[in-house]
Amino acid sequence: MSSFNISHLRAEQADITLLLEGTYPYIRGGVSSWVHQLIQAFPEYTFALVFIGGHPDQYGDIQYELPQHVVHLEAHFVHLQSVPPPIRGIKGNPAFFQLIKEFHEAIRARSVQGNHEAIFVTLMEALLKDPTGIQAQFLFSEEAWDYLGEMFRTYCTDPSFIDYFWTVREVHAPIWLLGQVAAQLIPSRLYHTVSTGYAGFLGTLLQHKTGKPLILSEHGIYTKERKIELFQMNWLPDNRLEFEKGNQQVGYFQNLWIRFFESFGKMCYRAADPIVSLYEVNRQRQIFDGADPKRTLVIPNGIPVQRFHAARDKRALHPPPVLGLIGRVVPIKDIKTFIRAMRTVANKIPEAEGWIVGPEEEDAEYVEECRNLVESLGLGNIVKFLGFQKMEDVLPKIGLIVLSSISEALPLVVLEAFAAGIPVITTDVGACRQLVLGEGMRGDTYGAAGAVVGMADANGLAREALDLLLNDNKWFAAQQAGMKRVETFYTDTEMLERYRFIYTEALNYGRDRVRAS
Repeated sequence: MSSFNISHLRAEQADITLLLEGTYPYIRGGVSSWVHQLIQAFPEYTFALVFIGGHPDQYGDIQYELPQHVVHLEAHFVHLQSVPPPIRGIKGNPAFFQLIKEFHEAIRARSVQGNHEAIFVTLMEALLKDPTGIQAQFLFSEEAWDYLGEMFRTYCTDPSFIDYFWTVREVHAPIWLLGQVAAQLIPSRLYHTVSTGYAGFLGTLLQHKTGKPLILSEHGIYTKERKIELFQMNWLPDNRLEFEKGNQQVGYFQNLWIRFFESFGKMCYRAADPIVSLYEVNRQRQIFDGADPKRTLVIPNGIPVQRFHAARDKRALHPPPVLGLIGRVVPIKDIKTFIRAMRTVANKIPEAEGWIVGPEEEDAEYVEECRNLVESLGLGNIVKFLGFQKMEDVLPKIGLIVLSSISEALPLVVLEAFAAGIPVITTDVGACRQLVLGEGMRGDTYGAAGAVVGMADANGLAREALDLLLNDNKWFAAQQAGMKRVETFYTDTEMLERYRFIYTEALNYGRDRVRAS
């Protein structure tokens, strides 16, 4: 596959363009389910989908049947080597590289406002006007070489110029791609990005290019999640000697990527209106990271509760000793902690099983590590990898849902478990404490619908699971609390009505009138 673009559906224009990074329609999961739910709710609008992924080898076929009012779909991959401009000596523009220098200084200062915002606008306009020419200047001009040398000598704490040179190129490569995408994308009346990051930067470019409204919905805080991933990566170069690291264990190149994503987030916050989060803690985090409080609002996830009534009716009279983890098999879900907890559970309840229900295509190495851990703990007949399953089919057979994640927002799987009559044990991340215990929700007196434990606490997960599975009265009380909570606070009706208001305001009145009540 040599092209950076894959076009599946083509249209001349659309009402709403969704900017989707690493999710719908190629990856199943909570965010993708939410996107599909949103599209289905608004058949009166035509939708264009722009998918942004890493490398095409990470994704299979489209995982959803697209509604008929999805009229355009294109996919772009930021880590696929597209054909660069021909190598040739290029006379660089010293003024342009001075602008880049000043903008990078703003990024180091964690600031994209005031004079820095004017610099960014100038750079955006240059990128939109000639993305290939800007790329060629950055790759092949003498001025670029001089600039990189100066930045290395002034700021880089890693001794390898070669690693610095190639890392800077890799960091900037997606910018040229997204500039090309923005320059050629079909017209739309409204842009809606479901994260900051690459999708948010594309939205920022499109908003600046067209003047059309940009809506941002953040399920998790993108910069926080990327930091977690970057801290776990061992392939980023770090050439310092051990005594040079001291207390600074994060390498220069990790920090380079972190600043890059932080700057993307700030740019998107300044372009988007409204800026939607799923719960109040994340709204405050957005404000801390640079979002204008007047543009922020909270719209919790909601589900069609009645869809899960049949699954609830199929449940056995007593909870089966089956613990289900429903989610992608990736490090951020911390599947290994769930597996370790299952060893303790199985010691007390020999007939217990642990089901890992979710796609395994994203991170083959991590999947193999998880499978090896299952075998090393003697759980080969107890922990089962079931791949993707229809929720309505699998939920009636599960006695507890477990989320061992190290990062979540407001996970749909918890709401779906409640609607199907299943208590939930989660780590203390995102809105899970609010969902499971009702904390922070005005008028919620329903009590615990399960338990909340610390991250990476396999013993805690096992202890709480055993406490529920071995105590019918406690399990049924948790079941009732979850069903009442989801039916009272987390139905899809209110969520979709608030997005209907946002879409109507944006489409009818333009960017200056986008406000949600």
